[in-house]
Amino acid sequence: MNKRLKQFMEEKLPLLHTHFDRLFDEKDVPETLRKAMAYSVDAGGKRIRPLLVLAVLEDLGATSEDAIRVAGAIELIHTYSLIHDDLPCMDDDDFRRGNPTNHIVFGEAAAVLAADALQTLAFEELASLAHTDPGTMIRILRSVSRASGAEGMVGGQVLDMEGEGRELTLTELETIHNLKTGALLSCCVECGALLAHATDDTLSALRVFSSNIGLAFQIKDDILDVTASTEQLGKTANKDTESEKSTYPALLGLDGAAGRLADHHRRAKEALLEAGLKGSLAADIADYIIDRNA
Repeated sequence: MNKRLKQFMEEKLPLLHTHFDRLFDEKDVPETLRKAMAYSVDAGGKRIRPLLVLAVLEDLGATSEDAIRVAGAIELIHTYSLIHDDLPCMDDDDFRRGNPTNHIVFGEAAAVLAADALQTLAFEELASLAHTDPGTMIRILRSVSRASGAEGMVGGQVLDMEGEGRELTLTELETIHNLKTGALLSCCVECGALLAHATDDTLSALRVFSSNIGLAFQIKDDILDVTASTEQLGKTANKDTESEKSTYPALLGLDGAAGRLADHHRRAKEALLEAGLKGSLAADIADYIIDRNA
């Protein structure tokens, strides 16, 4: 991680965490539900998604008093998806971000309800942008809804589950990851650009960037699942192999997956050049996604 990105994260992440603390404190909800919701949000993680929202906004030379709210809402959606993903009926994981998963701590029913509450809270937040014009707010709501729903993350999860136990083609695998992982990452970039009132040409180039970085993110995850330890990952290593899931290393080998990773990274950086964002925070995040070891 370079110095500029480190400084950016040191500035923005405390703002995001303060926002979450305030958000949970002000809600009148049953205490068990509050604890279960906050447990997974407070577990941390890389926060790539909210950082992308804020980085693109800054790269485009804009500011918004609603930026933290939008970034936080998308992180709530991501967190709810992880709670569901870890359930016994899906990936059946006992650890996430180095901690016992939500259903291990609070039970399956409470975990499902906490995830549901995080999802609906996210959309309440996005519908309450006090400093954003109505037209932009509706575009943001539409983008997040599409990315997180049946045509995006949820649809990708279904295809992922249906793909267990059989060898997928590379096209099928990329379709799953474009939906399950890439859609929400792309949405983060788009929301930052929408808050900045970016031109259509800039938005188009940023969509190319985000689709490539979304696939790069997943390829890196697949490689780390094979090469990193459970302690490094904060979740069970080699889980994809045990679940008989097709992955980039399984289909292409580690060298082939690494080559594919480098190709998507290159395409993402080229798209940023087309958007006029050479040497940007978004480029730093792209590098961070590629270079991370967890």
